[in-house]
Amino acid sequence: MPLFRSLHHLVFVGILLVSGIAHAISDRASTEQVQVQLIAATDSVRPGGTVTLGLRQRIIPHWHTYWQNAGDSGMPTSISWKLPAGAKAGDIQWPLPSHFELGSITNYGYADEVTLLTTISVPASAKPGTSFPIHASVNWLVCQEICIPQQVELALNLPIVAANTPSPRLNPAIQLAQQKLPVNSPWPASVNVSKKTLSLRIDTTELQGAGVTDVRFYPLKWGVIAHNAAQSVNTDAKSLTLTMQAGEAPLKVGETLAGVLTITENTANGPLTRGFNVQAQSATTVETGPSFIAALLLALIGGAILNLMPCVFPVLSIKALSLLKQGHNSRHEVRLHGLTYTAGILVSFALLAGLLLILKAGGAQIGWGFQFQSPTFVLSVAYLMFAVGLSLSGVFEIGTSVSGLGESLAEKPGYAGSFFTGVLATIVATPCTAPFMGVAIGYALTQPAVGLFAIFLSLGLGLALPYLLLSIWPPLQRCLPKPGLWMERLKQAFAFPMYATAAWLVWVLALQAGAISTLLALGGMVVIAFAAWLFDSTRSRSGWQRPGATIVAAALVIATLLFSYLQLHHAPASKSSTATSSSEQNWQGFSNERLQALRAEGKPVFLNFTAAWCITCLVNERVALSQDSVTSAFKNAGITYLKGDWTNQDAAITKKLAEFGRNGVPLYVFYPAGKNAEPVVLPQILTPEIVLEHIHPSH
Repeated sequence: MPLFRSLHHLVFVGILLVSGIAHAISDRASTEQVQVQLIAATDSVRPGGTVTLGLRQRIIPHWHTYWQNAGDSGMPTSISWKLPAGAKAGDIQWPLPSHFELGSITNYGYADEVTLLTTISVPASAKPGTSFPIHASVNWLVCQEICIPQQVELALNLPIVAANTPSPRLNPAIQLAQQKLPVNSPWPASVNVSKKTLSLRIDTTELQGAGVTDVRFYPLKWGVIAHNAAQSVNTDAKSLTLTMQAGEAPLKVGETLAGVLTITENTANGPLTRGFNVQAQSATTVETGPSFIAALLLALIGGAILNLMPCVFPVLSIKALSLLKQGHNSRHEVRLHGLTYTAGILVSFALLAGLLLILKAGGAQIGWGFQFQSPTFVLSVAYLMFAVGLSLSGVFEIGTSVSGLGESLAEKPGYAGSFFTGVLATIVATPCTAPFMGVAIGYALTQPAVGLFAIFLSLGLGLALPYLLLSIWPPLQRCLPKPGLWMERLKQAFAFPMYATAAWLVWVLALQAGAISTLLALGGMVVIAFAAWLFDSTRSRSGWQRPGATIVAAALVIATLLFSYLQLHHAPASKSSTATSSSEQNWQGFSNERLQALRAEGKPVFLNFTAAWCITCLVNERVALSQDSVTSAFKNAGITYLKGDWTNQDAAITKKLAEFGRNGVPLYVFYPAGKNAEPVVLPQILTPEIVLEHIHPSH
């Protein structure tokens, strides 16, 4: 504690040298500012038992004494005990403190009256019929605008009675003091640390009531927080977060934040303050983030880059081909198609943002691509990709009476086709993460509803931008090749990326829900293919055959979907891993406990948060993290490679992503050697050179 940092301490030292010491060898004493008494919970003690003693201080108005952490200045009360041989005194049990402000100085302590409790153990050798003498030398500092150190000597003599003597009634003053002690917190707690702030999160739903009027944290250690700074409180459906300014001796990553959390509530009998002992393990959080305008720009750029991802590029290309077929249309109609396609994307992103808000309000931990953590959604998209592939291959075509399905999703000249192509582009884009997207989405999910919607719409606009520019800017259209038979062949070729996407989604489904899900998915695709063939093969039939075949095809598809979803719903969840079959894996599964243990030893760690449905993640692992140059560098540098698999929902990974301002994968973090080394966040698109440069800056 910096005892000489303020004028208070200089005054304290000067007065300590000249002040007189009060001596009154009895159970009570007084000074001009404080009356003090030594009291016991019982009027006797027993051999081998314990007795609780209380140091009761009555303080005159406008003055205060100090808690165990005095704050910016001051000194806590101390008691030096002189006890019979074999007896031992425990630590002072401190009641809930208050805070006192004098200009820029904030102190923690007690006003009016306080009782400090101590438990004394009586030796088993104590003889009944004799006395148990207790002597206490007490020092404290009492302050108003000036501080005065004071000391008294107190004594108490308790008779020793037989062990089988009936227990006497407890002293009401001791009972009242015990009620003012903090209790151990029943709620999990964690703290995120940055250079400027500490964010203490309490996972509970009990602190969101309208009756809560004040929440404050008192750290046990001096300097962990700025004592005079405001503490801001935010709540959601499942937690309370208290954000505090870091102090002169800030908490380091891996250290434990210990202190007392006080909650003041309005009750029928007036304000009631409860206190809880809190211990929270610290972790790193990213303290800087983009501004709102920067987040909008990053989202726009990230959305545009999404078009180059393997999951989105075929859809954009197919739509570009359909633009060539509209050469006979007016420029006005072409522009409307571009705007309708954009509207489909923006509506889809708005619905996605709304769903995220609903889930967040319910306390769910979610991020970008969260819907792919649902096996039912993965199966639905796999069926959709397979059906689109069949349509592109020419297995079936949807007539003009039904729009927005099959091939019409990609090339039907109607505006519904353009709109639903935008919807399709959004669906296939969500498992991909482009550069700049992670920061923008992480920022969006920390904003109010208006900010989140704005950033998601900017992301959607970026996704729609290439085709929108083609449709509204004639010079770009002249850069496209002339229509011809090659367009039909290219359209059919684009069916195979759709089949590949469906196959990949079946693999993801197997990781999520086990082998039975693979059989369900493949069997369902066979039925869908048969229904498509049946529907198209009866196109030219007359009479009842055409509607009959349509009804049968529709019934087959509906029955397949219902059966698959019901079976999938009851299938046991599988603990996925993106590479558990590798006999030469060079990574370990992520757990926060494992990470903290490695950091406590000062070992370097590389974190990879991935998911089986994240194409960007899988590409990065294949082209960068699995290369011999990288694995050898990890081994030679003693780097532990931890992989967190987010294929299925995992609250621990979601929380860790949030610590770095992210709400989706991939995320790559390197912790250099050394207990206090700051983590380094790598780009979302990796090459071996990028990884080596970050783990060996001089490489």
